[in-house]
This record gives sequence, C-alpha cells and structure tokens, in this order.
Amino acid sequence: MDLAVGIHTLTRGFPAEERYGLVAQMRRAASSIAANIAEGWARRTTGEFVQALSIARGSLAELETFPHLTARLEMIDEEQAADALDSCAEIHKMLSALVKSLGGRAASRRG
Repeated sequence: MDLAVGIHTLTRGFPAEERYGLVAQMRRAASSIAANIAEGWARRTTGEFVQALSIARGSLAELETFPHLTARLEMIDEEQAADALDSCAEIHKMLSALVKSLGGRAASRRG
C-alpha cells in the first residue's frame, strides 16, 4: 500500500499529457501489487495464494521499469528514481520471502 501511495504522489507532477499514459500505467501497476496480495490472501488454498503473489511480482517487475524510463524522459530526477527503485526492491524481497515460505505447502496442494 505504501508503494502505491508513493507512486501516486510521485506521478502528480508528471505532464498532463501523460495522465492516461505513463501515469495511469504506473498507478495501475502499483495498485495491482497490493490488490493481488489481498486477493490471494482471500483464496482457499495456499497454491492460489502463491499464484496471486506471482502475479503481484509481475506487476512489480512492470512497475520497476518506469522509474528508469521516466528519469530518462526527465520527468523525475535520479534521486526520485532511486527512491522508487529502492521501494520496489524492498517489496520484491518481501514477496520472494513470502513465496519461499509458502513454497513447501503450495507444492503439496498442487495436483
């Protein structure tokens, strides 16, 4: 949730012509991370939860491209890009650890 709020805040300063372009893509990807975690948590099996976490990691990977791109387009500075990427890296570590901790139980429920 904090990452999504941070991305929403970061993109407020983007050019108006990017409202339906990069702004929408970045916000959607960031929001999707938290939404997929929540959806997975509500599923019936550990395997479904792990699958939802995998989808969240895909959204995170998508989001990670945007600080690089928007810095190259001079919409954000290098410090803002680094901060966003640091936040993404932290979330990536947490998601990976959670998937790893669930892995043994998820494997036993596949079939």
